[in-house]
Amino acid sequence: VTPNRPDALGVEGIARDLAAAGLGTLIGEDVPMVAGVFPAPVKVKFDFGDTPPLCQAFALRLVRGVKNGPSPEWLQKRLRSVGLRPINALVDITNFLTYDRNRPLHVFDAGKVKGDLTVRRARAGETLLALDGRTYALDETMCVIADEKGVESLAGIMGGEESGSSEATTDVLVEAALWEPINIAQTGRKLGINSDARYRNERGIDPAFNLPGLELATRMILDLCGGSPSEIFLAGEPPVTRTIIDFPVTEIRRLAGIDPAIAEVEGILDRLGYECRTDRAHGRIAATVPTWRPDVTMKADLVEEVVRIIGVDQIPPTPLPRLPGVAHPVLTPIQMRTRRARRALAARGMVEAVTWSFIPREAAKAFGGGQPELALANPIAADMSDMRPSLLPGLIAAAQRNADRGFADLALFEVGQIYAGDKPAEQTTSAAGLRRGTAGVNGAGRHWSAKAGPVSVFDAKSDALALLETLGVSTDKLQIVAEGPAWYHPGRSGTIRQGPKTIIGTFGEIHPSVLETLDASGPLAGFEITLEALPVPRAKATKTKPPLTLSDLQPVRRDFAFVLDRAIEAAKVLKAAAGADKKLISDVSVFDLFESDSLGAGKKSLAIEVVLQPAGKTLTDEEIDAVSKKVVAEVVKSTGGTLRS
Repeated sequence: VTPNRPDALGVEGIARDLAAAGLGTLIGEDVPMVAGVFPAPVKVKFDFGDTPPLCQAFALRLVRGVKNGPSPEWLQKRLRSVGLRPINALVDITNFLTYDRNRPLHVFDAGKVKGDLTVRRARAGETLLALDGRTYALDETMCVIADEKGVESLAGIMGGEESGSSEATTDVLVEAALWEPINIAQTGRKLGINSDARYRNERGIDPAFNLPGLELATRMILDLCGGSPSEIFLAGEPPVTRTIIDFPVTEIRRLAGIDPAIAEVEGILDRLGYECRTDRAHGRIAATVPTWRPDVTMKADLVEEVVRIIGVDQIPPTPLPRLPGVAHPVLTPIQMRTRRARRALAARGMVEAVTWSFIPREAAKAFGGGQPELALANPIAADMSDMRPSLLPGLIAAAQRNADRGFADLALFEVGQIYAGDKPAEQTTSAAGLRRGTAGVNGAGRHWSAKAGPVSVFDAKSDALALLETLGVSTDKLQIVAEGPAWYHPGRSGTIRQGPKTIIGTFGEIHPSVLETLDASGPLAGFEITLEALPVPRAKATKTKPPLTLSDLQPVRRDFAFVLDRAIEAAKVLKAAAGADKKLISDVSVFDLFESDSLGAGKKSLAIEVVLQPAGKTLTDEEIDAVSKKVVAEVVKSTGGTLRS
């Protein structure tokens, strides 16, 4: 949400825009006024001395005899749907109104507040143990809410732990205030606090909804927790001003090139909450701007309002003049690889995801990051504190969000930047993929013909090698080592190398401890390829490819089974067998793996098929036996294994 649209931070604001665009009808809900049954026992005063006030209005109400506890299921379900954890009914009500009406509120346990409240600047040396469990050192630039004991809340940002509500709370003070947005932003940035309240208060709250917001919260508390309310104590006055813009409808044609009827313009503005007085004879509308839209100040803003509802696609395209001598754009090798990688992974049934480059510090550390130079000085949220060292944390989080909504079996990929340090050379382009549940390379979900199996390291390996083949890398010349970084499961991961020093990528099943750190569930198998590490293919002269030549002779197939150490990779066996006779051997593949103590401690049996393709003449038994002996000799020499009898 852009900073100029604080109204869109509430469900009501989004619904209003959708209704204006023709997607349903906005349901207007009147805010019930709640009559107080006794005078407000707690008063509020402002004490800013000679400095500019940091609070415009502060409304407070006491509700006695509440029964706090878990909120009803419908409320908990709505909070979980926006990523919030239900706490108790009182807190859940304030969180609900924050997201539903964009009205941040705070509740104090009245039994923990001593005397009246004072809204003032913090004093040097004061601290606050906040609701997030952290203690913050305050200074004179910050606005606080204090009682006779000291600071109880950091105004407009976060409440204090000592006066917070719990299930033992019986008397509650409900606060709705209008704060100075710039001071809220500066305080939050200085302390590194990113809360829902700060995010909204620093953008500006509808001043006309201050008291109605408190009334709505009171009604919900009475309905869900019971109790009896006091009268409202109001310090200050909400600065409600109404801007009227004289708007000639011809301005839309002048700025946007479209010419809607004045009745259509009036209808759009009316559905967006503007009060319109229309002079059809002169084609003018006097539009009163709603209080929740402080960004609308001039005629051009009204043009934007009309155009975005009608549709930007309705603006007639105007071609730019063609300039002579402009060279055709040329893609860099990385851009070409990026494009190919996206197409290749999408062709394998994976869905592209675009995740944040910022991730939580715990996730960054789990994937080899978390260095101080990669920590953001001013993160937009507490869970977006560090630059990502890998694409996998973002994909894991995306997969978990889908799983939480019932889509447990899915395959995602992303191509983007990762960061090993703060220097340009330490920023690289990576292609990563992740499979979850039963979304293997052969399809996702259950099937009548076979039992659905979970994704495994072999799915991730298959994806990685298929991507490398598409990017022009000969996988026959790569080394696959059965070891991966710490975020993969040991024994179920691998590293793809070109030579002893160049690491091209990694693959494997995600380690259970990493899943626990990321609050995710598995099974998950993924891979990551560094595109800059791929060898650049040598430029070759363009020439016509020769015709495909196929042999008229029948291929000969021979099976071999070798007893090997379990640590020996299948790729090593395949490479040795293929090199026994490069002219006759056309293909080597694994068709069986057997592990048992009957073979010996730490042993396994690996069975391979070798295909011999004669070219000029049919092979004799002697020639076939000779090649077979070469295959056995090469495998034994390379792996130290023995031919299984």
